[in-house]
Amino acid sequence: MNIQDVILGILSEKPHSGYDIKRHFEEYFSFFFDASFGTIYPTLSKMEKLGLISREAVRQEGKPDKNMFTITPEGEQHFQKYLRQPAEKEVLRSDFLMHLYFGDMADEETMHTLLREALRAKQEMYDDLEHKLQELDKIGKLTSSQKLCMELGLVQYEAFIRKVQSALES
Repeated sequence: MNIQDVILGILSEKPHSGYDIKRHFEEYFSFFFDASFGTIYPTLSKMEKLGLISREAVRQEGKPDKNMFTITPEGEQHFQKYLRQPAEKEVLRSDFLMHLYFGDMADEETMHTLLREALRAKQEMYDDLEHKLQELDKIGKLTSSQKLCMELGLVQYEAFIRKVQSALES
């Protein structure tokens, strides 16, 4: 999976501006895929050069023109090819887990602080994702696959929270 595939998926629903694409990442993907404007805009430019998307400048009253991006037939073929491929093996990179792995080399208070902070952050992420899921589900903005995706994110967060709470209590 790369950012091009994700952007093509977003654009297959309807045209979006770069800002709209960034908001989509924040609203739907924030628990498993992150992209900044510094990644999105160069990728859009590259995708346009490859013929995967097209760009149309839309005039706005009192504002700079807004660039709207649309998937092309070539982009749709590329995205369908991505969907037919087996999912890539997930790769986890976690600075928290690396600190924890070497935790026996640190003092106990440092490790307890690490665990408490990780617990706080993960609980915040859980609460945010749960709120997003409830809000989007309430207004009918989620397909069954999208809802399952978010529910699986909650399950992962919940398992992490339970395990860290248990470690802190022992």
